[in-house]
Amino acid sequence: MGKLAGRVAIVTGGGRGIGRATAERFAEEGAKVVIQTRSREPGEAAVKAIRDAGGEAILEVSDIGKREACRQIVQRAVDEYGRLDIVLHNAAYAEGGMLDTTDDHHLDETLEVGLKPCFWLTVDALPHLEKSPAARILVTSSITGNQWVSPGRGAYSAMKCGVTGFVRSTAIELAARRITCNAIEPGLTLTDSVDRMIPPAVLEQMENAIPLGRAVYAREIADAFVYFASDEGAMITGQALSIDGGASLGSAQAMAFDDH
Repeated sequence: MGKLAGRVAIVTGGGRGIGRATAERFAEEGAKVVIQTRSREPGEAAVKAIRDAGGEAILEVSDIGKREACRQIVQRAVDEYGRLDIVLHNAAYAEGGMLDTTDDHHLDETLEVGLKPCFWLTVDALPHLEKSPAARILVTSSITGNQWVSPGRGAYSAMKCGVTGFVRSTAIELAARRITCNAIEPGLTLTDSVDRMIPPAVLEQMENAIPLGRAVYAREIADAFVYFASDEGAMITGQALSIDGGASLGSAQAMAFDDH
């Protein structure tokens, strides 16, 4: 029996990177996973990988930055599996831009994909989470904004600060209902997006600036989410755990980078 046996989890942005790694780890631990993606192809690949490994997963293709999409994914989970125990909002919009080049569309997209669904998913899931003996709300935040900042990341930094603030506020509001709420704040994490966006020589330089000498693997973030979601994490709430190889301690602040 896995640590999440019999539980049902939603993972937004579950087709790539940290989201996919976490969806796969949840399934390995026995959870039935509803993966949300905006693009069908990566979502189908993630579902196939879980099923090929003997797990159970379904795909919901939608724009999580829309209010109705949050309602639909919660309802899909309950209709398909009869319950809901874990909600992980991992999706984010991460385009950069300096203050004077950040237009309204960029700002709106950053908040509508990264921050607003924290509220929407939680509100929609509450009636079902209240029936769960192990209800968990989880969010992928970031060291960006919360632990360090860099030029051109203002909208993203503000959104991630909002995410961590949401976690603390929600944890205290829902404590009486025995629902926990926690976040992970990743640093530079090796994903397909990082491979695509950062030249190898630059990536090596960035990793060398991290105190522990390398970037984080997506599976290491996923393992922490499993801990929060399991019975072992039952008494942890309102916390944001930085997993960054020590980057947020200071020496690597100028070089740090995060991606979902």
